[in-house]
Amino acid sequence: MGFIKSIKRFDLNYDVKLSTYAVPYMIGEIKRYIRDDGPVKVSRSIKELSIKIKELQKAYFDKTGEEIEINQIAKELKISKEDIILALEASNNVESIESSTYTNQKDGNCISLLEMLSDDKDEEEIITNKLTIKQLIQNLETRDKEIILLRFYKEKTQAQVAKILGITQVQVSRIERRILGNMRNKLIEA
Repeated sequence: MGFIKSIKRFDLNYDVKLSTYAVPYMIGEIKRYIRDDGPVKVSRSIKELSIKIKELQKAYFDKTGEEIEINQIAKELKISKEDIILALEASNNVESIESSTYTNQKDGNCISLLEMLSDDKDEEEIITNKLTIKQLIQNLETRDKEIILLRFYKEKTQAQVAKILGITQVQVSRIERRILGNMRNKLIEA
């Protein structure tokens, strides 16, 4: 394409050979193709920043034998950490969600990323259940709420909860049973 463009724009009055005139056009077209014809369009400045970061990472690794941290890159290049992360992520190759990511050793079947992400769960039902439980917990009294959060969200034992609240394990068990019974009844009524 660069050669064709140079022929169209070439003028004999330039007092240069066509080859001298055409080479910069061809190089420019090659650079533009490499820069612009990826699956995702990334701006030139981000690509250039990505190259600078990779060069800095390589130089640092060659010098110290360790990976450079993002904070150090930000300080060295005088840019924000967010810009560094953006540039690094933009330089990653794009993969199709349908490309095979794993091959089963036993039967040789390929599994795509989409198949790995999808499951048979009803996402709407899961979200509805979580919202309902959250609402039920918010309506609990302070101590009851604390017991439920410690037991089921922080995964503490009844003995640990008893120690935290300064009551006995038997009391925690009774309170927990009462709370769960009340929550169950509210769910049935709704």
